Amino acid sequence: MKIYSQTQIVGAMEMNVAAQRLVDGFIAYSRGQVQVPPVQNFIFGQANGDCCVKSAWIEGSEHFTVKISTGFYDNPAKGLPSNDGMMLVLSAKTGQPRALLQDEGWLTCIRTALAGQIVARALAPRVITGIGILGTGVQARMQLEQLMALTSCRRLTVWGRNHMALESYREFATSLGFEVETTQDAEQVARHANLIVTTTPSREALLQRAWIQPGTHITAVGADGGGKQELDVDLVASAEVIVVDSIEQCRRYGEISHALKQGLIRQEQLIELGWLLAGETRGRENDQQITLADLTGVAVQDAQIADYAMQACAEALPGL
Repeated sequence: MKIYSQTQIVGAMEMNVAAQRLVDGFIAYSRGQVQVPPVQNFIFGQANGDCCVKSAWIEGSEHFTVKISTGFYDNPAKGLPSNDGMMLVLSAKTGQPRALLQDEGWLTCIRTALAGQIVARALAPRVITGIGILGTGVQARMQLEQLMALTSCRRLTVWGRNHMALESYREFATSLGFEVETTQDAEQVARHANLIVTTTPSREALLQRAWIQPGTHITAVGADGGGKQELDVDLVASAEVIVVDSIEQCRRYGEISHALKQGLIRQEQLIELGWLLAGETRGRENDQQITLADLTGVAVQDAQIADYAMQACAEALPGL
C-alpha cells in the first residue's frame, strides 16, 4: 500500500482534471451507477465538532474509497486546523488497500470547493456584479480561489462572527486581487452580491429572503449534517431553480430538508446536479431568477478525487 502526504497530493494534482473527474462522478451518481452506503455521522457537542465517514464505488471502477472527515470548529483558537481527515483507496477486485491518502482533510475541502465552481458555472447569472462569502475558514478561502477562474469580478463582501478572522480573510482576499468589504451583518453580503457562497457550520439561518437581489445565485455548502442551517426556509422556497448534489441525502439534511419538512417545497422541484451536468434538465433560464445549489457532499466526490489523487501521485512520484 502506498502512503501519500498532503504535500505530495497537492503538488501532484491539476485542478481542471480534478474538476472533470467530479463532473463525471456527479453524472454517474444521478444515473444510478454508484454504490453509496449511508453516511455515518458523529456529533461531539462538548467539543463543537463533528465527523463523517463516507464511502463509494462507481460501477466498473477498479477501486473504491472510504473517507473520514472531521470538523472541530474551536480548533483555530487552539492553533489547530478546523478540518482534518484521510482517505483510503482499496481494490474493488481483491479488497486490498492500494493507497492511504493522508491529506489532513484537504481533499474533502478541495472537492467541495471544486463542486462550488461547477455549480456556479452552471447557475450563476451572466454578469456577476459582486461575490459574497459567509464564513472565514478554509472552505471560505478555497471557494473564493476556485471562483476566480469563473469570473473577472473582484468585488467581494465577506461575513464572519470574529473580527480578527475577518481581518485575516481580508488580507488573504486582497492578496488575490479582490476589493474587500468585511461585515458582521449578513444582510450586507446579500445587498452587495449576486453570487453568494455560504460555508459555515451554523445551526440557525443567516440569510433571509428579503435581502436577496433578483437574479442571485447561492451555493450553500455548510449544512452538511443534521441540524445545520444557513438559509431561511422562505429563501429556499423562493428559489426558482433548486439544484442538489443528492436528492436522497438532501432530504435528510442540508438546506432544502428544512423547507421540505415544513411543506414549503416539493421533492419534485429538486434537480439533481448530475442531471443538470448531463444536459438532461434545464437550470437557470434568465438573469432574474434566484437559483440555489445545496451541496451536502456526496461520497462519489470522494471516490473520484481519491482515485485521481492516487493516480497523480503515482505518476509524479514513481519511486515511492
